[in-house]
Amino acid sequence: MKFSIQSILENEQVILYPLQEEDFETLYAVASDPRIWEQHPNRDRWKKDVFRTFFDGAIQSKGAFKIVDKQTGEIVGSTRMYDYNETENSILIGYTFYATQYWGKGINKAVKTMMLDYLFQFVSKVYFHIGASNIRSQIAIGRIGAEKVGEQEVAYFGEKPKLNFVYAIDKEKWSLNRQ
Repeated sequence: MKFSIQSILENEQVILYPLQEEDFETLYAVASDPRIWEQHPNRDRWKKDVFRTFFDGAIQSKGAFKIVDKQTGEIVGSTRMYDYNETENSILIGYTFYATQYWGKGINKAVKTMMLDYLFQFVSKVYFHIGASNIRSQIAIGRIGAEKVGEQEVAYFGEKPKLNFVYAIDKEKWSLNRQ
C-alpha cells in the first residue's frame, strides 16, 4: 500500500473523501453554524468570506477531507492530514469540525480512529493542533489517548497566528489502546 495523505478512508459510520472545490457550498452549509466555531481559534469561520479563506487553505493543503455520514450521505464536517515529516516519521491531524447535530454521537472518535489506524501503517507519531480555548476538542483528543506535549503559535492560511496546544500519540501507545 502506498502512503497518501488524501486516500479515501471508510468505516461503518463515515467515509472520508478528498475535499474538492465543488464541495464548497455543501460544506459551508455545515460550517455556517456559529456554534461550531465558538471554541475554535477563529470564531468568525461561520461567515462565508472567512470560511472561503479556510476552505481555500484546505484545498491547497492537498490533505483535506469532507466527512460523509454513510447512513444519510450528508456531509457532516471536514478534517485534514498535513505537515508530513519524513525525517521524524510523523504527521499532523487538525482543522476538524462537525455539524452540531453530530456532536456526542461518536463520529469524532470513529473518524480519528480510522485516520490513526491508516496513518500508523506509515508513521510512528501523530500530532494534533488544537486551539488553546477549544476545551471540547482537548477533552475528545485525550479520550483517544493523545497527550499534550506543547504549545505553539499556528499560522492558519490567510489568518493571523493563534495559540494552539500540541497533542501527540505514538504508534506503540495507539496499538496498546486498540487491544
